[in-house]
Amino acid sequence: MDTAKIVDARGSYCPGPLMELIKGIRREAIGTTLEIWSSDRGSAKDIPEWAARAGHELVSSTEEDGIYKIQVRKAR
Repeated sequence: MDTAKIVDARGSYCPGPLMELIKGIRREAIGTTLEIWSSDRGSAKDIPEWAARAGHELVSSTEEDGIYKIQVRKAR
């Protein structure tokens, strides 16, 4: 698995983590995987929904000690 670029949005609340991911994904090349770290529970639902609508690939979504780690691969 390729190494994901980390976007640390812990302590930020909706829509902050998603906005941070969008800002990060715009700067990256197609095929790059970004991993967003969020302490906002809503991110676990909002980010995968956004990725599907925006045409990007959800790689993984996990929660560990209240931190959601969601990987999205830029597809377009």
